[in-house]
Amino acid sequence: MQKMSLLLFLMSFALQLQAQVNGYWDKERAFSKELTVTAHERLVLAVDELPQGTTELVYRITLLEDNQKTTSSLISVLKAIPDPTGISQGSAGALVLLSKIAGDDSCTYAIFSSPDEAKKYKQTGTVKKACFAQQTPVNKDARRLTVSSTSCLSTQSIWFGFESANWIMNQRILVEVVPWVDAKLSSGWTNTTKKEVIEVCASTELAKQLGSAQAYCGCILERITTKFTYAEYSTLLAAEKAKTYTENSSVCFVATNGESFRYAHYKENLALFKSEKKFGEAIKLGLNVIESPKATAQDYAQLAWLYLVTKQLDKAILYAQQAVSKDPTDLIAQLTLAHSYLFHDQFQEAKSIYKKYQTQNVSENLSWKVKIEQDFAEFTTLGLSSSNFKRIIRMLD
Repeated sequence: MQKMSLLLFLMSFALQLQAQVNGYWDKERAFSKELTVTAHERLVLAVDELPQGTTELVYRITLLEDNQKTTSSLISVLKAIPDPTGISQGSAGALVLLSKIAGDDSCTYAIFSSPDEAKKYKQTGTVKKACFAQQTPVNKDARRLTVSSTSCLSTQSIWFGFESANWIMNQRILVEVVPWVDAKLSSGWTNTTKKEVIEVCASTELAKQLGSAQAYCGCILERITTKFTYAEYSTLLAAEKAKTYTENSSVCFVATNGESFRYAHYKENLALFKSEKKFGEAIKLGLNVIESPKATAQDYAQLAWLYLVTKQLDKAILYAQQAVSKDPTDLIAQLTLAHSYLFHDQFQEAKSIYKKYQTQNVSENLSWKVKIEQDFAEFTTLGLSSSNFKRIIRMLD
């Protein structure tokens, strides 16, 4: 039996610790105010600027006689109840929130989430649009309001309206409010506010180079939301925000394997431009591709080919030579260099390469000679012809 009691105690303690990690009673912004309500009049009290992330609150109302004071503040009572789920309206737990003393006077009250409705209440007494109304006079009351149970917490301010039930004497009312702040929501980062960061990230030049930049922008978002609350982020100047993105960009680029995505994105778009015969755009991307540490000999050979078909023959030779230098065993690179020499009227240099590899295959199922025939046919289609085409083919027979 003792073991069972100990187990239950430990489980209860663990749950309390978990709750305290997930949120806290914000004693720094607890609200306490004593006010006087004129005999049979109405008064409105604003509780402004509830903390960001307030998901529930506990309030206590106590009517005091002259010289009376409450024996303990509401926040001191809540220290014994760290988890707001330990307080529920009408439960024994809620009774400890009530003041041990109260005067004989009583009042009715209502709570509003709109200043306009609170103003109407003061003028007319209507509680039609109140988010909570206590219409039976009380001399003390304590309740818990939650986001899920009321519209009172739809904004970061609430308004209490009081009406004295005393037709002759003024009344002293002590109002205490303590908010429960969800630790995660207190940062102000919601799906909507996070979207702002994602949209800015996606619009940057680097993100556009990655094709699918979800992982990269997700990393940027995580680092920004860890360092700043949304309120802090919102007050940053444009230059400060730009600096923040720059500082995190290189880290996230590496962390999310950005170079692989950028390389693949460049190659995909290069292939598209090439198929559409947009060779100028393809060359620009080809230059980006060879800047990547992942660039291969065939990437250099492809850039050489693009310069070749646009009749920029010196550049074609330059990049074909770099392709061969990067991998002398790559026969596509060797063949591109041979073609470049051929169109540059360097027949002997071209002939030497054509002859050297005539017994090999370019790939598993494609022979050197067939690849040359395919390339010559493509060059002819693109308006590049040479009287040496047939001569080369005959030489390989």
